[in-house]
Amino acid sequence: MKLFRMTLRAALVALRRNKLRSALTMLGIIIGVAAVVAMVSIGQGATAAVQAQIRSLGTNLLMVIPGATTAAGARSGWGGVSTLTVGDARAIERECSAVAAVTYLRRQVVQVVHADQNWSTVAQGTTSTFPVVREWNVARGRFFTAQEEEGAARVAVIGQTVVDQLFGVGQDPIGAIIRVRNVAFEVIGVLEAKGQTTWGQDQDDVLVLPFSTAEKRVFGTQLFNVVDMIFVSARSTADIPEAAKQIRALLRQRHRIPTGEDDDFTVRSLDDMARASETASRVMTNLLFAVASISLIVGGIGIMNIMLVSVTERTREIGLRMAVGAKPRHVLLQFLTEAVVLSAVGGGIGALVGIIGSLLIAHLGGWPTLLSPVAVAGALLFSAAVGIFFGYYPSWKASRLEPIAALRYE
Repeated sequence: MKLFRMTLRAALVALRRNKLRSALTMLGIIIGVAAVVAMVSIGQGATAAVQAQIRSLGTNLLMVIPGATTAAGARSGWGGVSTLTVGDARAIERECSAVAAVTYLRRQVVQVVHADQNWSTVAQGTTSTFPVVREWNVARGRFFTAQEEEGAARVAVIGQTVVDQLFGVGQDPIGAIIRVRNVAFEVIGVLEAKGQTTWGQDQDDVLVLPFSTAEKRVFGTQLFNVVDMIFVSARSTADIPEAAKQIRALLRQRHRIPTGEDDDFTVRSLDDMARASETASRVMTNLLFAVASISLIVGGIGIMNIMLVSVTERTREIGLRMAVGAKPRHVLLQFLTEAVVLSAVGGGIGALVGIIGSLLIAHLGGWPTLLSPVAVAGALLFSAAVGIFFGYYPSWKASRLEPIAALRYE
C-alpha cells in the first residue's frame, strides 16, 4: 500500500510538470467517454419513448388489420382491400373466450367547421367500447353510449388539438355545435391529451363519432359494415397469444380461406411491435456505442504516444532511479500509473461532460434521453482499460532500460 501511494504521488507530480500536455492527452479520452455516455443515453431514451408510445395504445391490445390479398394476379398490402366487417368484430367478441372487449373503426380525413373557424382532422367512426379497449379516457364531458351509437346520434368527442384549433386554447367546447360535411354534431366530450407519437403523428388531432353515424351521415361509403381496423383487448397479458390464435382461426373460418393459403388479415400485438422496436433501437444503440468507442481508442493511442515521448525525455531520470535501487517493476508501475491516471481522470471528466450533454440535448432539443448508470460505469472502466492497454508498452520499455546506458543518455 505504501508503494502504491508513493507511486501515485510520483505519477501526479510528473503529470503536473506538463499540465498542458497532460490535458491535451486526456482530451481524446474525454471526447470518447462523453460520446459513449451521450449516445447510449440518447439510444435508450428513444427506446423508452417508443415503448411508452406503444403502451399508450392500450393494455393487452391486439390489432386486426386487413391483410395482403391476391386477386386475378394482383397483390394488395395491408389496408389495400377491405376484408374486415362489423360482423367479424362481433363474432370475435362473442366466440373468442380469451377476448375481454372489442371495438372497431373506420377513419377518413374531414373538414370540421365551428363558427368562423375550420380545421382538417381525422374522423374515426367507432363504438362505445373505444375508451375501454384503447384505455383512452374522456378528460371533460362524456363518451357516447351504445344506444347513441345504435341510433346514429349526431354527437362527437374531439381531441385536444381540435379543441385548440376550433375553439381556442383553454376553451370549453362541451355543448357546442360543429359541422362535418354540412352535418351538425354536438360536442359531448374531450379526450385526454396523449401528445405526439415518436414518428410525429399528433394523436390528439382526432374527431370520434358513433360508427353508424359516421357511416351513414359523414363518410358516404357504398360499402356498409366494413371496418378499417379491429381493436381487441385480451383478458390478461398471458392470454394474448391464445387470443391471437383464436381470432386467426375464427376469421379464417368466416372468410372461408382454404388450408395452405395466406390470411387476408393480420393480427398484431403490442408485444410484437415492442420487440421489433426494441431490437431496432438496440442495434442503433450498439452502433452508436461502437462509433463512440473509436474515440476512446484514438485517445488511447494518444496516451501511448505521449508516454513514449515521456520515457525518452526522462531516460536519465529512469537510470538514476535504477542506480539508487529502484527495480524494473517499480519503473513499470510508475509509468503505468501515469497512463491510468491520465485515462481515469479523462474518463471522469468525459462522463460528466456526457451527462451534461445528455441533459442539454433533452432540454434544448426536446430529444428523449435516459441516463444509464451502467453505461457511465462501463465507459469509465473501458477508459481505465484503455489506459492500461496503451500505457503498458511504454512502461515496459522504460523498465527494460539499462541503468548505465540510461545515465549516459543525452
